[in-house]
Amino acid sequence: MSDARGGGEGVTPERVERVSVDAARREVEAGRALLVCAYDDESKCRQLRLENAIALHDLQRRVDSVPRNQTLIFYCA
Repeated sequence: MSDARGGGEGVTPERVERVSVDAARREVEAGRALLVCAYDDESKCRQLRLENAIALHDLQRRVDSVPRNQTLIFYCA
């Protein structure tokens, strides 16, 4: 499986980790993670967008500019 950035690793269940709200906040504030609203629907994402989060469709457009070592934290309600 290949990921969108061409690294070949892809997303597998072994690479997905649940994190607490506090842990996510710490990672985002430290600049080690990017918060992504996991909804494709723009209006739903606008309603649920957290501070400093980007929409899934924005991530898809910007994926090549996201540093490979930056953690992506996806959230949904």
